[in-house]
Amino acid sequence: MSDPLARSGRPGIRAAMFVDFDNVYTGLMALDPAAAKRFAEDPKHWTEALADGGTGEESRRFLIRNCYLNPVVYSKYRTYWTRAGFRVIDCPSLTQRGKSSTDINLVLDAMDALSGSGGIDEFFIASADADFTSLIQRFRAADRMTTVIAAGAVAFAYREMADHVVESHDFVAILNGTTVEPLHTLASPKPQHVPAAAASKSKAASPAVREVLEFVRKAPGPVVGAMVAHRALTADPSLKTDWGGFGKFGTWVAQIGQSIEYSPAQGGWVWDAKRFSSEDLPAPADLQPGIEEQVTRVTDVPALSADQFRQVFLAMAARLREHPLNRSDLSRLVRDDCVSAGQPVSRNAVNFVLQGLAYANFQLNDEATAAGLAAAWTANVEELCRVALLEFDAAEKLAVRRWASGGLLE
Repeated sequence: MSDPLARSGRPGIRAAMFVDFDNVYTGLMALDPAAAKRFAEDPKHWTEALADGGTGEESRRFLIRNCYLNPVVYSKYRTYWTRAGFRVIDCPSLTQRGKSSTDINLVLDAMDALSGSGGIDEFFIASADADFTSLIQRFRAADRMTTVIAAGAVAFAYREMADHVVESHDFVAILNGTTVEPLHTLASPKPQHVPAAAASKSKAASPAVREVLEFVRKAPGPVVGAMVAHRALTADPSLKTDWGGFGKFGTWVAQIGQSIEYSPAQGGWVWDAKRFSSEDLPAPADLQPGIEEQVTRVTDVPALSADQFRQVFLAMAARLREHPLNRSDLSRLVRDDCVSAGQPVSRNAVNFVLQGLAYANFQLNDEATAAGLAAAWTANVEELCRVALLEFDAAEKLAVRRWASGGLLE
């Protein structure tokens, strides 16, 4: 059979998209209802955003676009998806408990695509449902790239089996149009490619670059990324929009060059390569000894200290008392407040906490207290531990509770 890409004259990565509509929509509603609406009503926008490659990178062609939804609940969205070129597969509830046929239909179609003649290079599964772990394993065994689009907590094994994971906050950013990064910089752990247009902006030594160079070169060792980001934003507040066209702090600081190195490990670290290397980064065990380390490794809970968690809750409660904030502004301000208080945390860590609060159905308003935030977050951590089958004795459970709550529940 002739090559479909060769016939069309359009090169690119052959890709297939399988969307578990119910799972993604429900997850987004808990995080950002506006983003959930855009996901459901404008699939063409975010699909094209995921398809675009960066400079020097191949774009993707979604040869297969399938959406699986419960027609009883979500039939009103069908037209939006068919107009966007998706094949919509009705998956009504088959049991009294409301379990739909999405899983089996999606798996059968994906296996057909894997064994078919289309030569799919990359499979996208839009679902946080760990039931698809075995499917991802099949893709991997067949030497196919896999990307999971998550709108909820992702089981550790499911995450590790995939080549890439588009995290909830990054997917929300795509839906809200607040990210300029191509897919591979969002999802891939490999070194990030710097867009040519943005790179040209970095040639001149901006006040932020000068501040970072001076700060990192004088530091006695690798510096927590949040502290470097705070310094850069203080020197050049305009970077708050999209980090000068780079979208994320990590991408921006990595392109500075001049012996400045960056690693996203453990929340992000920056160092002077003339004096230090990645071997000088503190080991996870040095950051979180004991039971806390086990929790962070298995559940992806940020490896923060109890004091850092405490500061997050205190800063969050203070900001919410001032005035209502959207999630993006809140995470940025809380990150900055923690750095100013001497308890630096990454913005990704704050976003993870906000995501956990959403899963716990905690209302972020001016009545929120630090203790209330800590209680809801701790309940979420305990649920993550339960799902991950972590078994603790009474003393260990107390230790987890004290650590996750920052001591605010004692």
